[in-house]
Amino acid sequence: MTATEPAMSPSDMPIAEALDRVTGPRRAEADELLALHRAASGSEPVVWAGRILGFGEHHYAYESGRTGRVPELAFATGAKRHTIYLTENFAERWPDLLAELGPHTASKVCLYLTRLTKVDLGVLRTILDRALAETRGGEEIHSETANTRPA
Repeated sequence: MTATEPAMSPSDMPIAEALDRVTGPRRAEADELLALHRAASGSEPVVWAGRILGFGEHHYAYESGRTGRVPELAFATGAKRHTIYLTENFAERWPDLLAELGPHTASKVCLYLTRLTKVDLGVLRTILDRALAETRGGEEIHSETANTRPA
C-alpha cells in the first residue's frame, strides 16, 4: 500500500485558481455552477484532483473491501464543456429530466454541457438534488467495475 494520496483527493488549492484556468464565457458560467452546487449541497467547495470542484464528501466501501471517497456533488469546467459528476446510470434513470434540460451529452456518471445559456437551470438543480439525495441516502454511487475517478 502506498503512502501517497490517491489522485481523487481533496486539496488545499484555492477555488479561484481552479476556476481561473478557464476564460471567456465559460468562466462566468463556472461561477453560476459554483453557486448552484453550493446552494444544492449546502457545502463549500473544495478542489479535488487539481481541477474538480467538489461539495461535501462521500465515503464508500465495496464487499471486496475496497474503499474510497468522492465529492457528494462536483463539476469541472474545461475549455469546451462543463462536466457535472452525478450518480451512476443517472441518464437511464432520469430520462424525463434530461429531456427537459436542453442540449447535453451523458456518460455513466457525467453530464456534459457545452453552454449553460442553453439549458434549464431549474431542471439542472433538480438533477443535482436527486443525485445528492441518492448519495446521502447511502445508495451506491459507483459499481466496482465503474471508473470511480472522474476524468
